Amino acid sequence: MSDPRSGTGADDAAGLDAAELDTYFALMEAVSLLQHSVEQQLRAEGDLSYVQFQLLARLAAARGQLTMTELADGVVYSRSGLTYQAGLLEKAGLITREPSPDDERATLVTITAAGLALVGRVLPGHVQVVRRLLFDPLTGDDVGHLGDIMARVRDHMRAQPPRSAAPRKRRPSPAAG
Repeated sequence: MSDPRSGTGADDAAGLDAAELDTYFALMEAVSLLQHSVEQQLRAEGDLSYVQFQLLARLAAARGQLTMTELADGVVYSRSGLTYQAGLLEKAGLITREPSPDDERATLVTITAAGLALVGRVLPGHVQVVRRLLFDPLTGDDVGHLGDIMARVRDHMRAQPPRSAAPRKRRPSPAAG
């Protein structure tokens, strides 16, 4: 019988053992509860979705410009969804988009002063929600261990090609049907 964690062998489809299943469900439930509370806070204090906040926060942290591809890879969001969200943020005057002078295929995104001000306004409440729900029940050692574990898991997942590098699926042309 193969090791279910090895990723090889006919037993891979057998499922997760009890500890793996408990861990998976606990992680997914915790992420869902945290994301729901964060979404509520961001909507109430800034009329922002979580994805919009991620885009603005990444741009604020970059202290400059990022390409749409860098943003899509960073927030793990579809190209079309990101384009839509960026359009909403641009319409609200929170970001600007312009063609890259170095790469005609790239679009540069910059956070505006209004975008920075909005991040500054919602960030304290965001930190409060995250601290209360995620970090308050943990010790300093717990935070270190959790950070190490999640960084390892994230790095393993990110070792795959970024979603933005995946070829786009083409719809069959009407003539082909």
